[in-house]
Amino acid sequence: MAAQASLRDRRMIGRLRLASQRLAGDRAGSVPELVRWMTAMQAQDLQAALWAVGVRVPGAGLADVRAAIDAGTVVRSWPMRGTLHLVAPEDLGWMLELTAERLTRSIAGRHRQLEITWADVEKARDIALEHIAADGPVSRADLFRVLDAAGQPTQGQRGIHLLGSLCRHGWLVLGPLAGNQQLVAAFDEWIPVSRRLGREEAMAQFLLRYLRSHGPATLRDFAWWTQLPLTEVHAAFENVRHELVELECGGTSYWLSPEVAALQDSGLPGARSVHLLPGFDEFVLGYTERSAVLAPEHSDLIVPGGNGVFKKTVVAAGKVVGTWALEGTGPRAAVVPELFDGAATLGPAAQAALTTAARRYTRFLAS
Repeated sequence: MAAQASLRDRRMIGRLRLASQRLAGDRAGSVPELVRWMTAMQAQDLQAALWAVGVRVPGAGLADVRAAIDAGTVVRSWPMRGTLHLVAPEDLGWMLELTAERLTRSIAGRHRQLEITWADVEKARDIALEHIAADGPVSRADLFRVLDAAGQPTQGQRGIHLLGSLCRHGWLVLGPLAGNQQLVAAFDEWIPVSRRLGREEAMAQFLLRYLRSHGPATLRDFAWWTQLPLTEVHAAFENVRHELVELECGGTSYWLSPEVAALQDSGLPGARSVHLLPGFDEFVLGYTERSAVLAPEHSDLIVPGGNGVFKKTVVAAGKVVGTWALEGTGPRAAVVPELFDGAATLGPAAQAALTTAARRYTRFLAS
C-alpha cells in the first residue's frame, strides 16, 4: 500500500531527486542500465546527453556511452514532446504508440505551412527505406539529398519535420554515430525487439517509471514531461499508486519510490555532493515546476531570456547554485564555474567536491 508522510524540509526535494536520478546513493552499473532506469533522457544536444549519462555511471567514459549507442543498447529518437531523448530500445515502440498521435495533431498546422501531407510522409518513408535497404544507415545530409532528388524538398525545416514524422511513426530511428552526428537507420533493423503494450498498461508503466526515476515529482510534472493528457494521467495513477509513497509539502502531493522515501529516515545522501550537470539535464528540465531546486530569481541565468537553451549547471546538495563552462581543449581544458552568489556559496568541503567533479568530467572526455 502507498505510504504518506510530510516532507520535513522542502530543501530535501533536490537531495531526494539526486537519489532517484542515480546521482547519489545507489548508482547504475552500466550505460544501458542507467538509461533504462531513467526511462527517457533529454538529448537534443548530443554532447550534453552523453555527459548526462556519464555523470550517472561511475567510471564510465565518453567511449562507453558512444559504444552503447553504436551497439543499439541505447537509442535516440523523438518519443515525446517533439524532442530527442535517449531511451532503452525495447521501450521506444510503445512510447511512440502512446505519444505519436497527439504530437502529430499538435504540429498539423506547421505541416500545412510546410506543405507536408500524409501522402508526402508515406512517399518519404518509401524513399528512405529503399535507400537504407540498399546502402545501410545514412547521414541526415545524405538522406535529405536523396529526398530532394526524389521530389520531396527538405529546405526550410521541411526535411527535419519529415524525418521526425518517419521516426515518430516507427519507420526510422537514429542509429550508429558517425563522428558527432548520428546515422539514420530503419527502425525494424536497428531495434529487432521492441515491446508493444496496450494503452492503459503503457500509461501506467510510463508514469510509474517516471515517478520512481524522477521523484519526488507531481502528476502534473509527468503530464508536462510527456505532453499526455492530465485526465489520462490521473486514471493511470490509480493503477500504480500502491507502488509509490506520497510526500506532502505545502499542500502539494509529490510521489516517489518507497526506497528513496525511506532515505529520509535511514540517511539521505548528497549533503556534501557537487555535480557538474550538462545543459538540458533531467535534474533541471525533467519537471514543469523547478523552484525546489532552482531559485526563481536565478531562472534567467540558466535559460537566458527564456530562449529554451538550458546552460550547464553546478548542483550542490541538490540545489542549482551556478553555471559552468569548459575552457580550453585537450590536457589544458579546465572547468570554470560561475556561481550565482560568488565563491562564498560553497564551503571548503563543497569546493573540494567541485574540484573532484571537474576532474571527473575531464577524465570522461578523455576516456
